Amino acid sequence: MRTRISLMVGAALLTLTTAAAAQTHLRIGLAEDPDLLDPHQARTFVGRLVFTALCDKLVDIDADLKIVPRLATEWKFAEDGKAITMKLRQGVKFHDGEKFDAAAAKYNLERALTLPESRRKSEVAAIASVDVVDDYTIRMNLKTPSSPLLAQLTDRAGMMVSPKAAKEMGAGLAKNPVCSGPFKFVERVQNDRIVLERFADYWNKGQVHFDKVTFLPIPDATVRLANLQSGQLDLLERLLPTDIAAVKADKRLMLNPVVGLGYASFSINVGQTERAKTPLGQDKRVREAVELAIDRNIINQVVFNGEFTVGNQPVAPNNPFYAKTRPVPKRDVAKAKELLKAAGVSNLAFEMNVPNDTQQQQVAQVIQGMLAEAGITMKIVSMEFATVLQNQTKRNYQASLVGWSGRPDPDGNMHIFLKHGAPLNETDYNNPEVGKLLDAARETYDVAKRQALYTKAAELYLDDRPIVYLYHQKWLFVHSAKLAGFKPLPDAMIRLEGVKLQ
Repeated sequence: MRTRISLMVGAALLTLTTAAAAQTHLRIGLAEDPDLLDPHQARTFVGRLVFTALCDKLVDIDADLKIVPRLATEWKFAEDGKAITMKLRQGVKFHDGEKFDAAAAKYNLERALTLPESRRKSEVAAIASVDVVDDYTIRMNLKTPSSPLLAQLTDRAGMMVSPKAAKEMGAGLAKNPVCSGPFKFVERVQNDRIVLERFADYWNKGQVHFDKVTFLPIPDATVRLANLQSGQLDLLERLLPTDIAAVKADKRLMLNPVVGLGYASFSINVGQTERAKTPLGQDKRVREAVELAIDRNIINQVVFNGEFTVGNQPVAPNNPFYAKTRPVPKRDVAKAKELLKAAGVSNLAFEMNVPNDTQQQQVAQVIQGMLAEAGITMKIVSMEFATVLQNQTKRNYQASLVGWSGRPDPDGNMHIFLKHGAPLNETDYNNPEVGKLLDAARETYDVAKRQALYTKAAELYLDDRPIVYLYHQKWLFVHSAKLAGFKPLPDAMIRLEGVKLQ
């Protein structure tokens, strides 16, 4: 009998030990597969979710969008606004054992500026040079005052990679990223998983409670939720709003939403490449007709149960930098038809590249139906999210349904897309006056002056319509009720310090 009891106790202890061990592995469901795992080259929203676990950055934001210390512990602007001096955190190591110091920070900022493949160039363009003041102090010398620069450094532009690894691998760092965050890279299987493990020498390791984190791209939102309900996931991003009621009724799950900073939109190829040579790409009257055939409120109600905010600009209507002179236009099918007639266009037809996730497909189908009522044929071309982005980069598209996750400063939602030659201006939009206005808004710290400049710019780019803005979303995170400490912020990044499975 004693032997049997001993075996039962032993089995129980083994079960508890196994359960405890299982709780050190966090599984996160993503709506898409990220692109390149190098913060200087990357562009996707889901990539930013992975980077937040992988790569620490100079500064961060809090829930009120205030900039707070991270690898930089304090900073000071020069009186003329043309330099920023930063004190850096000591005792930080990269995942390859190299130390983080002023030389490493200088290298990273210069890499963001000069790496041929860098998509951060526009974000840090104000930096003329970086000086190492001492081992743990840098000074960024600016070409002009730059109001959005600190906000840009709360994201990928401020993420630090190992100089040693970056020098050895160049652009190839994306296949084996080496950063200084709470978790280090283990493996990636494209369209299947990205695996990270705890970094033993992390400077804030007392707040890290998982040995392993696995990110799993699952484009189908219904399948993503089913995996969470069955215990195959612990956390997912982007729940369908139509599933909110079901999640709230399930005591095993917890809904954790946050209002985002970005926008949903579709971009139009308006350049001079072959795929841009369509009435849609070459005539802004045609683009206006397309916008007037769309009712944003219908999209919000049908696809999102009215949970999102309709909008027609890169920032939401409640944002202080929203151009109030250009409110959301009402649907006007009759005027849309008049514009097409004036442009000499009959039977307008074009293709829209659409990611193959559930939500984007539904949005595209609603738009398709509304355009048909105006005599416009829109063909939905479904493909993996990464392929949509690749086609944009190659200008192999007519229209593309891809939005932006947003940045704390309005510059991060505009300049990189609307200034000619900027890294993500893949519409090839070219209005020199818009570029001048957006540059000027960067160069003043005066809020009223920035508001006026952004309004003037909006009057121009909203008439040209290289991008048609549709709505501003809530980020709907759902996780196991056993997950404690997860607090999403408006940038929708998944910060894992302090998070644990109970």
